[in-house]
Amino acid sequence: MTERTTGPEEPPEAAAAGRDPYLRHRRLLFATAYRMLGSVADAEDVLQDAWLTWHRADRSHVRDPRAYLVRTVTNLALNRLTSARAQREKYVGPWLPEPLLTSPDAAEETEMADSVSTAMLVVLETLTPVERAVFVLREVFGYSHAEIAGVLERPEPAVRQIAHRAREHVRARRPRHDTDAGRREEVTSRFIEACAGGDLAAVMELLAPDVTCWSDGGGKVTAARRPVHGADHVARWILGVLAKPQTRGVVAERALINGELGLLMTLGGTPVGALTYDVSDGRIQNLRLQVNPDKLTGVRP
Repeated sequence: MTERTTGPEEPPEAAAAGRDPYLRHRRLLFATAYRMLGSVADAEDVLQDAWLTWHRADRSHVRDPRAYLVRTVTNLALNRLTSARAQREKYVGPWLPEPLLTSPDAAEETEMADSVSTAMLVVLETLTPVERAVFVLREVFGYSHAEIAGVLERPEPAVRQIAHRAREHVRARRPRHDTDAGRREEVTSRFIEACAGGDLAAVMELLAPDVTCWSDGGGKVTAARRPVHGADHVARWILGVLAKPQTRGVVAERALINGELGLLMTLGGTPVGALTYDVSDGRIQNLRLQVNPDKLTGVRP
């Protein structure tokens, strides 16, 4: 495995964005749907449905286009998330969210602030659909309880209770991690070097003793059907994967994935995997490897 660097670019704004509220708020709508669903493809489908709903709506009755669009996207995502839960029960192996390349300046934009990490999306999967909607609208985008009650058509006191329950649930399950970008950069560099050299001891040194690795192949490509636990097992599994003939020529690119430095694996310029991880006390605590080709649309150029 060799290394090269890359930097994602944001697409230019649509010329008509200033005239059409849907286009003007599209990034907010996508951010909402993606956080709700953990899927780039599903989020895009929801936005397509929202666009159709918006353009069929009687605009004379829409006082606040932004609120109308957020409500539409949230409820469409709720419906899709409910059906997706049943499908995921039959999913082959661990289920991981779809990774998304993010821009370095995304954290400076209020509506797209701090694109949700893979770790957070995994935790959000443990919430009920309604809890997830309330958490995303309240904790990520700062909507008031009254506004969320309007979006979900639920009593405000009930929304307050749901918000409290969801917040405590997320707080208890969110992995502890270092926020120092320099330390993450250092760990990443050492990890790439150790993997490229096939150095088992060096890889193990970078892993926390209780590290866990999840790999999502969805039954489409080879991946571990169960999580791999422990520094020794995880290190041997990683180096074993890299030693396989089908991974020969794979290039590891540094990339901002879901707002954090991660690794994008490409073969002949085509993304074949995305690796995200938590760093705690200078060691890698959790690794999440997405290799399902159907779930790599968000990391393709």
